[in-house]
Parts: sequence; structure tokens; C-alpha cells
Amino acid sequence: MRTHFVTLITLVTATALAPLTTGCKNPADDKTKAIVTAPSTPTAAPAPTPAPAATRKLTFSGDGSEVGFTGSKVTGSHIGGFKQFAGVIELGDKLDNGKVTLEIDVASLFTDAEKLTGHLLSPDFFDAAKFPKATFTSLVLAPQAENPGMFTVSGDLDLHGVKKGLQFPATITADGANVSVRAEFVLNRKDFGIVYPGKPDDLIRDEIVIRLAIVAKPAAN
Repeated sequence: MRTHFVTLITLVTATALAPLTTGCKNPADDKTKAIVTAPSTPTAAPAPTPAPAATRKLTFSGDGSEVGFTGSKVTGSHIGGFKQFAGVIELGDKLDNGKVTLEIDVASLFTDAEKLTGHLLSPDFFDAAKFPKATFTSLVLAPQAENPGMFTVSGDLDLHGVKKGLQFPATITADGANVSVRAEFVLNRKDFGIVYPGKPDDLIRDEIVIRLAIVAKPAAN
């Protein structure tokens, strides 16, 4: 009888502790990981095709577009993004002749938890006071022959005072006069010097899921 009682207690204890030991699923597990290199040296990308002299200029911003992210730790995950950013897409006769530039106001960061938002803006993470801007400039938009509409975007990301080359997949489409860019990929925060570990019993994961949903429209003359 005592043996059965001990067995029952063991099973109950294991069941109760399971969520604490296994933690939440990493949102980055099934997402494509971005390739990070030295700046201005995109990996496995063809040389850019020179854009024609006459280009179309399109602009986008936080009004109608999204730059978002999902971060996680052992016990859960949080979503967030940036409210203020602005960008330009310059196009020739083809999408792969284009160039994308993006500037983000880091202080416009938001999350689904007010306390977390304040912590992310602090020196432990983005240090918005010291590094108020993050920028990305594309170097190559390479069509993926096996995936129509998909491109490999290569460029330079300057984040948290660290500038590195970045390569990620994106869907780029032209809809009339507008151009849409959609991407979801994983960025390792430690590649850009954001190394705060979290609490010993609730460690913060290194992988951050980045989401881009951009709608660029012809610039006003």
C-alpha cells in the first residue's frame, strides 16, 4: 500500500512540475533564420544589377505598414513592434533592380506589457537613449528562381550600435502602383550586442522573430 502511495505522489509531482521544466515553445523554432555576416558582404548573393537612371520612388511608414517582433523566455512570449519608422523603395523596370532603405525610431517601441516595454528601452536591451535609430539598407534583391515572388534580401542592418550584413527571405509583389514586402525571419539578438540574460530561473531566449508587412506607395512629388 505504501509503495502505491509513493508512486502516486511521484506521478502527481511530475505532472505539476512539467510546465516549469519544459517551458513554453520557442516561437522561433519553425521560422527561417537570417544570415548575419560582416557588413556589406551578403552571403551567397549575386552581384547587384545596376538600376536604370530613371527610377520610381515609393515610401512607407508606420501608417499602413508594420515592423513587429516576438520575443520569448522560458515561461512565455511577448509580441511588440515599432510605431514610428520610415522607408523608401527605389525601383527600376524590375523588382530586383530595387533598393530598400528603412529607419526606425527605437523609442517608439511597444509590447503587450507596459513594464516590459520600459525594460526593453533601457540599457539592458535596446538602450534607446544611446542608440535612438536603427537602420537597414538593402544591397541586393535576388529573385528565387524556385519560388516565384520570393526574393533573398541582402543588406546592412545597424542596430544597437552594431552594423552587420543581413540576409533574409521576403515576398515582394507589385500591386498597381504600390509595392508590398512581407517577411518573417529569426534574428539572434546577441549578434547585435543585446546580451541581457534574464533571471536565472526564467532565461530570455536569444532568438527574436521579426515580422515585416510593408506597403510602399508612390512618393508625393
